[in-house]
Amino acid sequence: MAAFSGLSGKHDFVPVIRDADVIAVALRQALVEASPEERPGLERAAALVESTAAATEGRLRARWVRSRLATVGFTGDIDSVAAVKALRRTEPKLSLLAAVQLQKEALNHPE
Repeated sequence: MAAFSGLSGKHDFVPVIRDADVIAVALRQALVEASPEERPGLERAAALVESTAAATEGRLRARWVRSRLATVGFTGDIDSVAAVKALRRTEPKLSLLAAVQLQKEALNHPE
């Protein structure tokens, strides 16, 4: 989660920023211009971008939570107080409310 200029204190929200559509357009253009050797890799990349673009905001937040927990080496139960503490340790600007909401997103969207 990137810091936003001008924001201070605890935050009760985590915005989802999607740029997969821009990347998909660039990949489609690259496919048009690709040599036969480049095509398989670009087709695979395009498929990955499309699957990511199709993910709901809840699923994206759940992925983000898991990645942040992995960053601090958390391997416990996501449905625990320790998970909320670990999430807030890795993202100190998250309010308790936001951390709990994100925890619920992760629980609602298992891997």
